[in-house]
Amino acid sequence: MPDGRQPTTVNVLGSINEVESDTWNACAGADHPFCRHGFLSALEDSGSAAAESGWVPRHLAVRNEDGALVACAPLYLKNHSYGEYVFDWGWADAYERAGGRYYPKLLCAVPFTPATGRRLLVRPDLPAAIQGELTQALAQAMVTLAERLRVSSLHITFPTKDEWQKFGALGLLQRTGQQFHWENRGYDDFDGFLSDLTSRKRKAIRKERAAIAAHGLDIKCLTGDDISERHWDAFYRFYRDTTDKKWGQNYLNREFFSLLGERMGDSIVLVMVEQDGRPVAGALNIKGGDTLFGRNWGCAADFKFLHFEACYYQAIDYAIAYGLKWVEAGAQGPHKVQRGYLPRPTYSAHWIADQGLSDAIEHFLGDERRNIELEMQMLAAHSPFRKPD
Repeated sequence: MPDGRQPTTVNVLGSINEVESDTWNACAGADHPFCRHGFLSALEDSGSAAAESGWVPRHLAVRNEDGALVACAPLYLKNHSYGEYVFDWGWADAYERAGGRYYPKLLCAVPFTPATGRRLLVRPDLPAAIQGELTQALAQAMVTLAERLRVSSLHITFPTKDEWQKFGALGLLQRTGQQFHWENRGYDDFDGFLSDLTSRKRKAIRKERAAIAAHGLDIKCLTGDDISERHWDAFYRFYRDTTDKKWGQNYLNREFFSLLGERMGDSIVLVMVEQDGRPVAGALNIKGGDTLFGRNWGCAADFKFLHFEACYYQAIDYAIAYGLKWVEAGAQGPHKVQRGYLPRPTYSAHWIADQGLSDAIEHFLGDERRNIELEMQMLAAHSPFRKPD
């Protein structure tokens, strides 16, 4: 067991598989499932996030003088900005029009996953002072690696607020965004949640759920061994159909889902919708310590309100049943507000090598933060929840 002695080496890894899963997970913990070895290795081993797709692993591993892993971080060298959900296309375009070279860049993130979670993974069983030193060492190592590789920039997306503040203290630029999350306020059931809403919003949600129930669809939440390759085959068809319609690019391949089920099956909550025994829709969720994270959705039929049922209401039902505090339903979607998902801030931090570009981005981010704060206030003012008496 690591005893908290000072780390002696920071290694750059060319693959997540250079570290055993148990060793990595001892640093990652269970609360934020996307940074666990099973998720990251499924992305790499399937080729969804690998050098061939423009995600070159450069993970950091910090070891103490006994050679034991005490801290790590997911890190990638990238030659594009796809699959990130914190958009820097405008930065890249401006820099390259000015004669600079924006790519490659370094990215500390979970590929294709706009979910907040720890990025500086330090063993939680170490003394608090040692954890702080290791966190600082990881953050500084990222900047040092960026300088040595002579990349244009380093980006850390969807870190926790505490990590975001630490990066800011190191001089990195701080950016905010927003998502829409549902909070379990100790509800006993879905009707308990509805009782917190205004009458008009309560009726609207009941009408949507009743419309789906009238179709006689069979909706189940599957996890662990209940999920078969047949289910993944169907879900992948739905996923492909959705991405083809929306973005024209499928980041995840079919093998990824099989590997995910094999390595993280007990953390998966797969909502499958069938009509007369035939799968017609599905929604993929991943369960963390106190949060259900909605990830992907797809549908092969046209049922009004089915998206809301499979992605939002089934997730709320599950969270209440299993005592989870939050449901994070993914990126975008102000329409989620009227269904009980309220705005919460998200964070990212950025190191820019070129001082001129850094100054311009810093000015932009100041305006952007103020605009996002104002937008969140306006959206919260339209909350469907009843005002306290």
